[in-house]
Amino acid sequence: MTPHTTLISAEALQTLIASAEPLRIFDCTFDLMQPHLGHAQYLEAHIPGAVYADLDTALSARHGIPGAHGVLVASGADAPASGGRHPLPNRERFATWLSSVGFANNMQAVVYDRNGANYCGRLWWMLKWAGHRHVAVLDGGLQAWTASGGGTKAGEEPAHFQSNFELGTELVSLVSADTVQARLDQPSQTLIDARATARYKGDIEPLDPVAGHIPGALNRPFSQNLQADGKFKPPHELRQEFEALLNGRKPETVVHQCGSGVSALSNLLAMEIAGLGSTNLFAGSWSEWCSEPGRPVERG
Repeated sequence: MTPHTTLISAEALQTLIASAEPLRIFDCTFDLMQPHLGHAQYLEAHIPGAVYADLDTALSARHGIPGAHGVLVASGADAPASGGRHPLPNRERFATWLSSVGFANNMQAVVYDRNGANYCGRLWWMLKWAGHRHVAVLDGGLQAWTASGGGTKAGEEPAHFQSNFELGTELVSLVSADTVQARLDQPSQTLIDARATARYKGDIEPLDPVAGHIPGALNRPFSQNLQADGKFKPPHELRQEFEALLNGRKPETVVHQCGSGVSALSNLLAMEIAGLGSTNLFAGSWSEWCSEPGRPVERG
């Protein structure tokens, strides 16, 4: 069966499940303001067999101690791969978690949420980062699944047997705060900020200590990637919109960011759907950027 690497429809997922091909489904539902709500919603209803992937505990580094300006610091096996409010766990730590939930290298991964693809893109990207190509986002999320007649299950799933997931060559590019700062105002870097426009402009800031954006960053709220039904816009439409935003800048120069490196991945995925190639992620995003007082801030 042809592997899925960007999006998968609810109907195609039903066919994949029926085929008995090696598959693992992940529910990434989350709520930033109520961190325990996502798991509660998973327990209420999820795609049968889905593993819950918690943004705070599975998809972020929560080891080490807060350092200066709230930056997470650790060393050795616990050292995170980025800063910010949701620092990336290092690849080895992530592989350990994948193994603990029985995910193996021969499996197709399908990730979804019920939040407009706001959180599942994180796991989609992280699996690519771990060297796993065969991972797709369920287009339209749980809502599309139920609308297509897909059933749901309540409660916890039985534990899976431990696997031995092996890391491969990184298939995506991770950019550090220092690199972003060194390339400010250079044609080799085009920042795209996925936050809502009011946050980008600095009119409001509900989560981070400083309001505004990285100087020179363009703004494309991630919600603009979706249609009214919650599915991604067609590739040609996404391509037109991103090319208009870039205004002649090369797609390969793009570095995506948001508040903490999560919703930015909707833009990164959208550009890939649009045929604009694999672009770059600044995972620490605004929360890491503004934690260092010496870094410049722009408003408006």
